[in-house]
Amino acid sequence: MSTARTMPGLLREAAERHTDHPAIVDGSLRLTYADLLREVETASRAYLASGIRPGDRVAIWAPNQAEFIVALCGAAYLGAAVVPLNTRFRGAEARMILERSRASALVVSDGFLGQDYLAMLARAGAPETDGTGPADGTGPPHLHTIVDLGAGTHPDAVTWADFLDRAAQVDPAEAAAAADAVTPDTICDILYTSGTTGLPKGVMSAHRQTIGVADVWARGALLSEADRYAVVNPFFHSFGYKAGFVTSFTAGTTVYPVRTFDPEALMSLIQQERITVLPGAPTIFTTLINHPERVDYDLSSLRFAIAGAATVPENLFVQMLDVLGFDQVAQAYGLTECVVATQSRPNEDPRHVAETTGPAVDGLEIRIVDADGTAQPTGADGEILIRGNNVMLGYFEDPEATAATIDRDGWLHTGDQGRLDEHGCVTITGRLKDMFTVGGFNVYPAEVENVVAGHPAIAEAAVIGVPDDRLGSVGRAYVTLRPGAALDDAELLAYCRERLANFKAPREVVVLDELPRNASGKILKRVLAGGA
Repeated sequence: MSTARTMPGLLREAAERHTDHPAIVDGSLRLTYADLLREVETASRAYLASGIRPGDRVAIWAPNQAEFIVALCGAAYLGAAVVPLNTRFRGAEARMILERSRASALVVSDGFLGQDYLAMLARAGAPETDGTGPADGTGPPHLHTIVDLGAGTHPDAVTWADFLDRAAQVDPAEAAAAADAVTPDTICDILYTSGTTGLPKGVMSAHRQTIGVADVWARGALLSEADRYAVVNPFFHSFGYKAGFVTSFTAGTTVYPVRTFDPEALMSLIQQERITVLPGAPTIFTTLINHPERVDYDLSSLRFAIAGAATVPENLFVQMLDVLGFDQVAQAYGLTECVVATQSRPNEDPRHVAETTGPAVDGLEIRIVDADGTAQPTGADGEILIRGNNVMLGYFEDPEATAATIDRDGWLHTGDQGRLDEHGCVTITGRLKDMFTVGGFNVYPAEVENVVAGHPAIAEAAVIGVPDDRLGSVGRAYVTLRPGAALDDAELLAYCRERLANFKAPREVVVLDELPRNASGKILKRVLAGGA
C-alpha cells in the first residue's frame, strides 16, 4: 500500500512502483501508471496556464471516464480543491454549488445522457425567469474557465484537447513546484451535500483524509496489483471517487470506469476483462442476480464486493456468493462527512454481513448516545457519533453548520440512528434526518420540499421515502393546496423533474386537506409513513 499522504505523492509513488501496469482501462483507452502521471502533470500545467492557482476550486460535471480522473487529479496535483457535481443535476442545482464554492473552473461533459448541461446552467442564471426560459443567462461570477469533454461546440467552452495544449505555456518546473507545495493538510476536495436545510453544504477533506479513506477501503478489500476494479459508483460520489479510483491507486489496481449501469454491458465487461472487484448499490446486484441472460456470461473472476448505500435485502449477500460467485462480500457505513466509518471484517459470515455494517475502521471511534448525549449500552438504539482521522474538516465557509455537526470534543453527530453489538459492529436502525436513499443516492426531503412548495398551486409540502423494489426507496410528496387551486399530479411531477435530479424528484403525489402535526406545529412524517 502507498505511504503517500498527498495526491501528488500518491501519483508519483504509483508511477514508480507500478510503472507499466495498467492504471485505467476505458474502452480502447489504456493508461499505464506512468502514462497517468504524465497526463495529470499535463492537466496541472493546463490549469496553471488558465489562471487556476492553489486554493482555487475546480468543479467537474461529468460521468465515469478517464478524463474525469485526469481532470480531478490534475487539479489536486497543483493544490486546487475539487468540487464534483452530480451528472443528474439540473441547471439550478449545479449553479448553486458553483456559486457557493466560487469555482474558478468547470470541466463538463456536455451532452452526456442527452443533456445540454451548459444550456441548463445558463437558463438557471437567466434574469427574471424560473430557470426554464431561454439560455440567455450568464455564468456564475467566479467561473472563468469551462472545459468541455463532450462535443466542445459551446462558445464559452474550450475542448479538452485545446485545454491540454495550454500546458505548453507553463514550465514543468512550475507545476512540479506547485505539487511539492501541497501538504497533507491542503484541502483536496469539497463534496456538497444538501442536508436538513435543503441548501448544499460543502464537506471539506484534506489530502491526508482522502487518501486515508482510500487506504482503509483498500485494506478491507485486500486490493492488489492483480485486481481489476469496475467502478460503477459515480466518480462524483465519494464511493466512486475515494473508494473507487483513489483506493485503486494506493494498491496499483486497474480501474475500469463504467459510465452508466447497463447490466448486459457490465456482465460482458466482467467476462472480457476478468473483473475482480465490483462494489455498488444493492440494486446493481439484485439486477444481475435476476437477469435472464446472466447464465450466458462467465462471472467467475469476481472476488470482492461491498453492497451499501441503501437498505439491503436480507438474502442479498448469500445470493452474491452463491449466484454471482463472489469470494467475499461486505457492508460498509459512511456519509459524506466521514466516507468509510465502518466496514465488514474479512471472511465475515454473510448472515452477519446482512445484519450489520461492521465495526469502526482503523483510526475511528464510534459511540451510540441518547438524546441527552449519554452513551448507550450494547444493543440499545441511539444516535451514531464518529470521531477520528477521516472525519471532515468542516463545511466550507460555514462555521455555524460545522459547530452544529462536530462538537467540541471532535465527535461528528451523524443524525443516523443505530446500535452496537457485542463485537462492536454497527447496525443502522433509522435516519434521524429523514434522509432516504434512491438507487444508492441520498435524498434530503428539505431540498425536495423547497422545490415542491415553489409550485403555484402548493401551500405546503412534506416528502418521505417509500419502499421500492428496484431502487430501495423513492420519494412521495404529500401536499396541501392554496385556496381555489387545482392540481394536475403529472404536471407537478414534471415541474419537479425540471428542477431536480431525477433521483430526487418524487414519483407520486398525495393531496391532503391538512398535514398531520404535533402540538408545536411540526409535521409528523411518521404518521405520513404509516407510523403511530
